[in-house]
Amino acid sequence: MSHQEVEVLVVGAGQAGVAMSEHLTAAGVSHLVLERGRIAERWRSERWDSLVANGPAWHDRFPGLEFADVAPDGFAGKEQVAGYFEAYAEKFALPIRTGVEVTSVQRNSDRPGFRAQTSEGTVNARFVVAATGPFQKPSYPPIVAPSENLHQIHSSSYHNPQQLPEGGVLVVGAGSSGVQIADELKRAGREVYLSVGAHDRPPRSYRGRDFVWWLGVLDLWDMETPPAGAEHVTIAVSGARGGHTVDFRNLAADGINLVGLTDSFENGTVRFKPDLADNIAAGDSNYLALLDAADAYVSRNGLDLPEEPEARVLKPFSQSEPLLELDLAAAGVTSIIWATGFTADYGWLQVDTFDAKGKPVHRRGVSQEPGVYFLGLPWLSRRGSSFIWGVWHDAKHVAGHITTKLSYHAYQGA
Repeated sequence: MSHQEVEVLVVGAGQAGVAMSEHLTAAGVSHLVLERGRIAERWRSERWDSLVANGPAWHDRFPGLEFADVAPDGFAGKEQVAGYFEAYAEKFALPIRTGVEVTSVQRNSDRPGFRAQTSEGTVNARFVVAATGPFQKPSYPPIVAPSENLHQIHSSSYHNPQQLPEGGVLVVGAGSSGVQIADELKRAGREVYLSVGAHDRPPRSYRGRDFVWWLGVLDLWDMETPPAGAEHVTIAVSGARGGHTVDFRNLAADGINLVGLTDSFENGTVRFKPDLADNIAAGDSNYLALLDAADAYVSRNGLDLPEEPEARVLKPFSQSEPLLELDLAAAGVTSIIWATGFTADYGWLQVDTFDAKGKPVHRRGVSQEPGVYFLGLPWLSRRGSSFIWGVWHDAKHVAGHITTKLSYHAYQGA
């Protein structure tokens, strides 16, 4: 591929790139998808070995294909998810080229569209879709310097307990990743400290329906903006071991040491904010609010779904003397896993569509730079945008915008 001309260049072949390619293929639009690794590479190499999807297989999929090896109410493992996207690309004969890295994209100065430099040559395209997703660059809070005598990794680099040195582990972050990693480490016999910040805590299931179903019928997937102050709040839910509701009381009962938000580090000691009880109480309120909304929906629609009063029974959570600081060496902690999310990295996309913080400026994926689109980002159009099924629908909107533009370009006049 020394040089190629296409209408649309899609960068990235994860769930966003595959969805985008399906819609463009259906519309008959000439395009090329370039992926520096393999299809769904991050599912393969940047997830821990035992990871499963957080949504059941009937929900976390595209409309055009069901999982061949996972029951509808089961939770697909990471290799099954990656295999699903490979099968999807094959079924629809999508023009995806793997092992090709896009190093830069710039607007042409003498013709419409953009010129992309890649590891295998150049591509000219009228439109560019950045489908690299939200998990681009691991985010580390500047708390513990890399020079400290500790094994520090991001959750995207964690694979299994055996890769860590002997000793205890501090897991920072209590979203889905942090909770599941902490649980796995404890089951492997490690001493584990879990730093709990603000989070949503939905039930895994309630009254015979998974929480993803409840969010659907309650129109919560379609929320267009997050609640004020909750833009970066994580979701504590698990598909591990067949799926279960995360309750931090149970984690504590299993021997995981719960602490508040990680605040600072000095002379080998980590300090935590005194907000653990408040964070758990806020998560409980979120949990109970969803139960209330679900009960109201059942009553309003006359549904025959079994009542589940035991779901509202929460054990008291109290810490008379919450742990506010931890001498890591004295506690035998040798590793820190930062389950603290990701930041975007669009250094390769050299166009004028980013704000002062480097975040894309767009409306439903349509950027302020004509001809450039984004896909797969959290809250791109709604709450469900970064989930597998949600990105498919966002891709349909973006593809529609592109085909409309192409119809104008094709018009020759009377």
